[in-house]
Amino acid sequence: MEAVMPAQERKTISVEEAGRRLGVSRNTAYEAAGRGEIPTIRIGRRMLVPLAAFERLLEVPSTKTERAA
Repeated sequence: MEAVMPAQERKTISVEEAGRRLGVSRNTAYEAAGRGEIPTIRIGRRMLVPLAAFERLLEVPSTKTERAA
């Protein structure tokens, strides 16, 4: 049986997990990943989201927020 790494040690998450963290549906997450709005890497047919890039994405304020401030 293959060992599963604890979430704290993982370097990537699935596109579905990224969608859950963003509060969007699975389809919306895959569409955003396809447009490059969610950073991804491909390993074979699998599309994964690097946690470091995803977390950086969430730290960047949107231009709409900056204009409102």
